[in-house]
Amino acid sequence: QNETRMEALLPSSLPPLIEGGIAFTYGLKPYVEPTVVLVPSFVEDQVTSLASAIGFDYDTLSYTLGLFLCYPLGLVMSLLPYGKVKHLFSFFLGAFLLQFTLGVQWIHQLVASLVAYAAFAVLPRRLSKTVVPVFIVGYCVLGHLHRQYVNYLGWDLDFTGPHMVLTIKLYSIAWNLYDGECLAKADGDEDKVSRAAKKCKKFALEEMPSLLEFLGYTFCFSNVLAGPAYEFSIYKAAADGSLLYDANGKPRGKIPSQIPATLKAFVISVVCMGLFVVGTGKFPIMDPADPQNNPPVFIAAGSGWSRHDGTPWHVRYAYQWVALLCIRFKYYFAWKNAEGANNIWYAGFEGFDEKGEPKGWENANNIDIISFETAPNLKILSAAWNKKTSNWLTRYIYMRTGGSLTATYAMSAFWHGFYPGYYFFFLSMPLLTSCERIGRKKLSPRFSTGGKWTPWGVTTIVTTSFLIEYFIQPFQMLAWEWSVEAWAQHYWFGHVAAVAFYAICSVLPTPKDDKKKKA
Repeated sequence: QNETRMEALLPSSLPPLIEGGIAFTYGLKPYVEPTVVLVPSFVEDQVTSLASAIGFDYDTLSYTLGLFLCYPLGLVMSLLPYGKVKHLFSFFLGAFLLQFTLGVQWIHQLVASLVAYAAFAVLPRRLSKTVVPVFIVGYCVLGHLHRQYVNYLGWDLDFTGPHMVLTIKLYSIAWNLYDGECLAKADGDEDKVSRAAKKCKKFALEEMPSLLEFLGYTFCFSNVLAGPAYEFSIYKAAADGSLLYDANGKPRGKIPSQIPATLKAFVISVVCMGLFVVGTGKFPIMDPADPQNNPPVFIAAGSGWSRHDGTPWHVRYAYQWVALLCIRFKYYFAWKNAEGANNIWYAGFEGFDEKGEPKGWENANNIDIISFETAPNLKILSAAWNKKTSNWLTRYIYMRTGGSLTATYAMSAFWHGFYPGYYFFFLSMPLLTSCERIGRKKLSPRFSTGGKWTPWGVTTIVTTSFLIEYFIQPFQMLAWEWSVEAWAQHYWFGHVAAVAFYAICSVLPTPKDDKKKKA
């Protein structure tokens, strides 16, 4: 059924070619299966039995166990000698986690990493900065298209999730190496290098990493499953000890304990996991009986929550608001869990300032939950969500394309996949961004008195949350017809209100007094 829905979107000549390519790829499975040697069969049997006993599917349980397993692994990592031993441990344990959760599909991580490393080794930097990003994004795109073709609207675990993290890593390294070469040639004269290269100077790599360092980074156990994909220089400093010690082995400052930062992230992740399980049980978005084929709960006739059931609009919107919040706890759990796993071996530690004082623990922080949920505008909201992906898009797409929002949104969309719902959302964001900019220009000087929790600040928080819950719906719906229906049952008010707001603000005079703080 799902394959047919995908085929309906394609010319009749394409499905046979696609199926032939898929059959050829699947035919390689017998050659790849012998590489899955790191996970004993009895472990798989025990996980299968446990999944059956508690009512989980194997993929969900193995993935969750893999995330929690990163904590004892991180503790071991913190005790190992710096350098090659840590890189080797990071690589092999990352491979173990991928084999444990994905089976034979772990090979995609290895193949992509080795191909990229070979390209870095043989190509000039001016070419590898383009060739490797094109290769890894293309690989990611094919993975998404394959998933949609064979399992349309399915949520089965496959290699595309870890591959999205890998895409960020390899794309970034390509530019790091190019920046390093440009800065070295400039010989201190930064006027000879681009503005983007100067801004990313601290991440630049003048030397090619060794293969062991490279694989230790691309397979890094503490972020291989759920991210965050921080820069190679951050990983290397934590793994070789230069983050905490100088060349003479002397501490760069008073080294803080990693326990508080680790426990804080861990506790938050566990709480978020509980809220996700309980919340989505009471306020599901997808039909629990058949989420892949049945319409989502709040648009399905007969669910009691759709316009077809005569449910008042404010009740429908309130249900959707709560349901989407509960879904976000899934991401909060995964990201906070990974943050703690990185903190335990200091990969999340930012190092010391010039006075030897600890800077903080932001390297592995991928979400600011409170900042996101109380964001007064789209800029702050975007900066608080999936922060390391946002860094990648800013440093290596936006800044490298002359500040092109089109290129940045397009890359973000391709990186997520090709379901129509993603594009409904991303194509609507420029409209919302334009409204925010004109509102800040025309209205904030009139009403803002400074501060987040002033009357105007609270108004912007509520408005931002109210509108983003409308626009984000297709991101969960995915399918074209479900996305359209989700917006239609709210009478397209978000788009109508945005257009009307922009039109009204356009004719308002710009306040002359621009000294007031803007919200």
